[in-house]
Amino acid sequence: MNPRLFALHLSFALGGAAAAMSSTAHAQNNEIAAIPRVVTTTQSHAASCNRACLEGWVDRYFAAVIADDPSAVPLARNVRFTENGQVLPVGEGLWKSMKAAGTYRLPVTDADAGQIAVITTVVEDHADPAQGTPALLALRLKVADGRITEIEQAVERNVMTAQRVEALGSPRAAFSTPIPANARLSRTALIETANKYFTGMQRNDGKGDYPFHERCDRIENGGRSTNAPTPPGQTRPDPKTATGYSGQWSCREQFESGLLYFVSRIRDRRYVAVDEERGVVAAFAFFDHMAGSTRNFTRPDGRPTTAGPAQPWTWEILEFFKIEDGQLAEIEAFLTRPPYGMLSGWSTWEDGMSDKIQDVTGYRER
Repeated sequence: MNPRLFALHLSFALGGAAAAMSSTAHAQNNEIAAIPRVVTTTQSHAASCNRACLEGWVDRYFAAVIADDPSAVPLARNVRFTENGQVLPVGEGLWKSMKAAGTYRLPVTDADAGQIAVITTVVEDHADPAQGTPALLALRLKVADGRITEIEQAVERNVMTAQRVEALGSPRAAFSTPIPANARLSRTALIETANKYFTGMQRNDGKGDYPFHERCDRIENGGRSTNAPTPPGQTRPDPKTATGYSGQWSCREQFESGLLYFVSRIRDRRYVAVDEERGVVAAFAFFDHMAGSTRNFTRPDGRPTTAGPAQPWTWEILEFFKIEDGQLAEIEAFLTRPPYGMLSGWSTWEDGMSDKIQDVTGYRER
């Protein structure tokens, strides 16, 4: 991390810590709600918090976390809080270790639903108090009637990953660029288009409906997972003959290769924010790799192939999709590896193991 930037983060963090108040009593009194959400209304969402308002709630939330003071931000009495799939009292987890916010922040704001999802960087404590530890964060806040009702976050505690994302500087402009009014898709159409990415990757056979824009590019934890430059001295793998898929290929080439078959199941597909104005969708999901015999499959051209992790493996993912002309144009993803088969803390077991579309924004088109 840039030394000057880190010094600024550290100063901010120490200043917030000085103002911290004990959160123990609040945490003990926090009523851990059952999976059903706090009851709110579309009218209260839309009337009380627009795009700027929701993005401001992220700042207010981080200020409270840095100060380790849940009372510093308005919370619903039965607010529900999870971190890395675990239901926790507000005031635990990242609340105890966050020193400062990073500079990289990519939001998907759903004013109609009163919900925002964010991929961002943070700085956590270090064994040496004069230093900090960069981390990558996926965050979802739900706000209604002037209070946070739901907090969902996942932390990828990998210093190199966080530094790589921070080095991006700012998100790609496409994610904040409005779609012309006459070309905008409905919420339902945006979700259905985004879901084709998950459906096309699960047991990928190279023959599905892959609505990729010609300029589609995917960033994964700050690194390019598509269209990556061919290293000097190497030859770009041929999607038609290679035995393993390549990050040097385009989005469409990867899917049409049929080499992603080892992604056994993409489940708990929770669509948490839809921005119709900008044509962006945010979804949490789990990618399961079952290993064993599922690593053996036949490519579209009939050749037998073995690929994928040799042991059971799950990715927890927050994925953002920019959709233009009905096609997937930009994709950005947060990934962290939880225990195999883990659930999100927000779904029933049945929904958590299902690959169906789950629109959990709480908003329905009228």
